Amino acid sequence: MPQARVRITGGALKGFQLAEAGGARLRPTSAHVREAIFNVLAARIDGADVLDLFAGTGALGIEALSRGAARGVFVESHRPAARAIVQSLARAELSGQGSVVRGALPGALGSLDGPFHLIFCDPPYDSEQALPTLAELAPLLAEDGLVVYEHRSRYNPPERPLGLTLSDRRVYGDTAVAFFVALEGA
Repeated sequence: MPQARVRITGGALKGFQLAEAGGARLRPTSAHVREAIFNVLAARIDGADVLDLFAGTGALGIEALSRGAARGVFVESHRPAARAIVQSLARAELSGQGSVVRGALPGALGSLDGPFHLIFCDPPYDSEQALPTLAELAPLLAEDGLVVYEHRSRYNPPERPLGLTLSDRRVYGDTAVAFFVALEGA
């Protein structure tokens, strides 16, 4: 089955088609869910430093750059997907604002320079690395930052992963998005 074409839904790059990662089995965030996420985040995006974990196509991070984020760091372990993100950034003339780290999570977190205002975490739904990664995000989060964690709607993520607390959760069909903030005093 061919991979669906992923397009940016808003901002300066609205309609821009992302490069395809040949051979990668990806589950990109749907356009509907991305639009809903960015409607929630609207006031937080301008000038933000963004981290896109389990980046896949890079849709969340590139969408943030399209809508005014200052910098995007993409972490992806699959070589063809990481290469496709680099291609998309180059074609969109965003190479100066975006960088790709090829590595497995949560281990790759140790090589990142934070803090980040927005951290997108969209792991494969059955990933054993999802919760260990979520548990290590608090030190990378800016004081007023937000973690956006995408997951299956029938799964409830922990309400208080290490150093974070659940502030909101929204359901869009089979997909849910949990929003985490840093615990005060953590």
